[in-house]
Amino acid sequence: MLVAFSVAPSGTGRNDGSVHDAVAAAVRIVRESGLPNRTDAMFTTIEGEWDEVFDVVRRATEAVGEYGSRVSLVLKADIRPGYTGELDGKLERLEAELERH
Repeated sequence: MLVAFSVAPSGTGRNDGSVHDAVAAAVRIVRESGLPNRTDAMFTTIEGEWDEVFDVVRRATEAVGEYGSRVSLVLKADIRPGYTGELDGKLERLEAELERH
């Protein structure tokens, strides 16, 4: 399964509204998990089995919770049993199709 998620604190008390330190704490947990992952400006996507992926999301969310009084979590999952390597595979198929036309 692929899970794309965005997690951020609110109620941080910071005047500039920045949450980069909290997001870095979450991304650190994702990267240390050893699961295939990719982070862009809006989401972090991780690939793995149900229990391992959601354990990482839970731990990342808990880490962000230390930076504010509330946490916002947005999550989207692509659940496709029997498939692995889809973090790259989906993009490779898209690029191949774009090159054909």
